[in-house]
Order: sequence, then C-alpha cells, then structure tokens
Amino acid sequence: MSGNTCSGSGKFFMGMAAGMAAGTVLGMSMAPSQRQIRRAAHMAAKRVNEAVDSLADALDL
Repeated sequence: MSGNTCSGSGKFFMGMAAGMAAGTVLGMSMAPSQRQIRRAAHMAAKRVNEAVDSLADALDL
C-alpha cells in the first residue's frame, strides 16, 4: 500500500511541476513588451495630470 501512495503522490508532484513549468513558459511568452509597459505608464501619468488640472480648476487654484 505504501508503494501505491508514494507512487501516486510522486505522480502528483511530477504533474504539478510540469504544470508550473508550462505556466511559466506560457506567461513569459505572453508578457507585455517594454514598449507597451512604457506606453501604459505614460498614459496613466497623463490621466493623473489631467485629473489634477481639473481638480485645481474646480477649486479655482
């Protein structure tokens, strides 16, 4: 019995390791490029500046 349990848990851990490796490879292949990250950061900064400007206008600063 202990041989089956060890074999079953061994298969589980091997499958889990294979799944983690496949997930890592898939995640790396779908990661955004540096250009996309910079563009998103630029757009976020632009929106923050616009929000600050409109808040300052609303407060008559």
